[in-house]
Amino acid sequence: MAGINNYSSLKFQAERGLHDDHHEKEHRARDLHLPTTSSPSKHLGSSIDSREKLIVDNIIADQDALNRIKYVDSDNALSLPLGKHKVLDKYSDNQDDDTSVRKYLVVGVQWFSLVTENLLSHPFIVLRRQCQVYNASRRYHLHPFQLLPSIVHLHRRQGLTTLWKGVGSCLLVRGMTLAIDDFISKLTSWPKDVDSRTTLKRFGQHILLKCISISLVVPYHAASLVETVQSDIASEKPGLFDVFREGSLRLFYWSSPQKGRMLPAWALIGPSVSFGITKYLFNLVIRGVSSRIMRRRITNSQESQSGKYQDNTLEHQNAEIYASLIAILTTEVIFFPFETILHRLQLQGTRTIIDNLDNGYDVVPILTNYQGVVDCYQTTIVSEGICGLYKGFGAMILQFAAHIAVIKLAKWVVNRIAEVKSNRPPQRIVQYYNLDGIACNSRSTTLSPSLSSTEIEENSLGQNSLD
Repeated sequence: MAGINNYSSLKFQAERGLHDDHHEKEHRARDLHLPTTSSPSKHLGSSIDSREKLIVDNIIADQDALNRIKYVDSDNALSLPLGKHKVLDKYSDNQDDDTSVRKYLVVGVQWFSLVTENLLSHPFIVLRRQCQVYNASRRYHLHPFQLLPSIVHLHRRQGLTTLWKGVGSCLLVRGMTLAIDDFISKLTSWPKDVDSRTTLKRFGQHILLKCISISLVVPYHAASLVETVQSDIASEKPGLFDVFREGSLRLFYWSSPQKGRMLPAWALIGPSVSFGITKYLFNLVIRGVSSRIMRRRITNSQESQSGKYQDNTLEHQNAEIYASLIAILTTEVIFFPFETILHRLQLQGTRTIIDNLDNGYDVVPILTNYQGVVDCYQTTIVSEGICGLYKGFGAMILQFAAHIAVIKLAKWVVNRIAEVKSNRPPQRIVQYYNLDGIACNSRSTTLSPSLSSTEIEENSLGQNSLD
């Protein structure tokens, strides 16, 4: 009953304000046409000034009436019939529905971005890694156009599924990383996530947690790399959980194993942890800076719109997605040479046969004999040049081009859904008339984004504002 009384008081005071303003305008008009003893020119000048003043008073009175409808105090509520509040009840329901729709859209965008990052990018990751580990290739594939003929030949020879090999092991390794982070966090109470309010001590604990997690996952990541780059026509297809078996065997081989030139686990943990932590910290910095810049732009845009409140939840979510994409793109470009060296060290001695991306038809074995990170870097520079560290860079360009296109498409779909669900009518031009029936230009106004002009006329709000 309190809500009904509030709406009743709101409606009653608004109608009373409009009624009083209407009578006041009639009295002013009557006074305007009274005969006077002044000269005709002076009477004409005063009449024009009075009419201009009357037009301004009409606009101010209508704006005051609208403000009474919006901001009347709920403590001064009076009772009116329940049917009088259908429009305002519908407005409140539409606002709640709009908030609920935006919440579901935000969750949908989050899941769509997650699927794009982990699944849709996998074919380009396969191409990129195959180019990185092939030290004897004649083509470096620095731009996408060199890579397109090889992709066509692979598709014709092996089918489209050849670009999805190793996707199961990659997802398992990522899930293992998250599980290890969660286990260590519960065991030691170290934070597995950080933000701008995290203290320096907690941040150091978080970095230590990441170091332990990366060091434990290194052998399994190497096993997943093998499944990603090996050729389907020259190797047996691995089982779903073979990545755990191969990774465990490599984890417990702390001395040099009997597989020829394969590096022991301790020789890979140091470079992997250094590479992983540096890349993670750089990603955090770029993402934080990009997110703050975009949020500041959204806030400034809202303040420039006369201080009107807007629900910017979806805009902030889009800003976070784009900030994450910018951070990933920048990080991958800068750390691409280090990733090439690390992948070559992890694949050495595994007797892996990969597809030859120089032509896309035959297969080649990977035969290297690096002694460590420094030796791999020096050998690559001497035999392949600086560009040898960027082999497969064209595949990464294709990856992020597809990623951006998918995000653009998702944003367009979400905006269309939001527009349909919100059901906001366009702004209408409201004309104010003076006593002679001459239309006066005024700014476009709308009562609310959820009230249509037909509903306003049915409740006598639009008629009073146009008198």
